[in-house]
Amino acid sequence: MPETIIRHASKTAMTLMAFAIVFTSLMAYVYQVTKQPIELSEAAARMSLFRQIMPAHMHDNDLLKDTIALPPDPLLGTTQTTLANIARIQNQPSAVILEAIAHDGYSGDIKLLLAIDAKGTISGVRVISHKETPGLGDYIDIARNNWIKLFDGQSLNNSTESDWRVKKDGGKFDYMVGATITPRAVVSATHKALLYVDQHKQTLFSVQTSQEDNAQQENK
Repeated sequence: MPETIIRHASKTAMTLMAFAIVFTSLMAYVYQVTKQPIELSEAAARMSLFRQIMPAHMHDNDLLKDTIALPPDPLLGTTQTTLANIARIQNQPSAVILEAIAHDGYSGDIKLLLAIDAKGTISGVRVISHKETPGLGDYIDIARNNWIKLFDGQSLNNSTESDWRVKKDGGKFDYMVGATITPRAVVSATHKALLYVDQHKQTLFSVQTSQEDNAQQENK
């Protein structure tokens, strides 16, 4: 009787092991088959977003491959390392695309993507995630309203410290009545991002080769 139980248990274990091997192999195959299409789709979506905030004439390099790691910084509202994409024209840095987070939104964090040129002028800002109230605070989303385009062309050089507020607080940025917390957060985060770029412009706009160029040089 014990031998029968042992044989049955062994057979069951072997069957389960076979199923596990087949399942793992199948999942690995599916992953390999879908990995590249997913990566290409994500890259296309990110480039589409980049084009919204940076004109094509501002770069001739591969934005997705030309990156620099940015450590966490209070001015960006980041708590983890993020990647900035460097735009170049004939290898000369022309602009940077980076992320910033406003932690004081009405309903939580508001994540921004900004393009700022080497002179410190904003070429575009987009909200890439938020939880603001639909129909009220969500006008910061380009899909709902053009309000976010108010930042186009803004810089530290053509504005004062007090300008970086909504008009209700004495600044120059419009807002929707009944929804001032949201734009306050976005205006403040955008201003801080400009300050960050100004303080780190030597690093962000240094003439350095892209990751792709470095890889090519290493292979020579």
